[in-house]
Amino acid sequence: MQYVKRQLTPDASQIDELYRNHAHTILRYVRKQVGSLEDAEDIVLEVFTAALESQMLAGLKEQEQLAWLHRVASNKCIDHHRRTTRKPAVSLEPLIENIYDEDERAPDKIAVRQEEYILLHKHLAVLTEQQKEVLRLKFGHNLRSPEIARRLNKSESAVRMMLARTLNALRDIYTRNGERREH
Repeated sequence: MQYVKRQLTPDASQIDELYRNHAHTILRYVRKQVGSLEDAEDIVLEVFTAALESQMLAGLKEQEQLAWLHRVASNKCIDHHRRTTRKPAVSLEPLIENIYDEDERAPDKIAVRQEEYILLHKHLAVLTEQQKEVLRLKFGHNLRSPEIARRLNKSESAVRMMLARTLNALRDIYTRNGERREH
């Protein structure tokens, strides 16, 4: 008797297809649960990141995969509500100047920050130009996925997937080198 070993972790093409087929549905569901489109987009990104990391998703049928995505989305929405109700957002803008004036100019803080920048640039160097560009647009210019998609002439889903993969790759680089930030 011969057994066929099934793949446990979905590959990127499976997640791409899953994203293309169900991201809009999941976003619509999440958008009804949370207050802002930006929060909903972030939660959807978390859902598909979880899908990419899932050990069981590849073995499920399509309807079961959709149910799994909805369950994860629901859990992520609950987590979001817990975070926002337990720890209400308070603007720190009035305090920023004082913090940076005194603490951030200390020589030891400047040296640590400089080391972190050097390490980050070293790790960014191994990324592709397109990965660097999507990070620059997202974090350097504070653009949302639709704006990045227009600039890169790509679909929003492709931009979200590229961003998720790039952040995972960067996280893996830090983890592999034991350079986990404590801040």
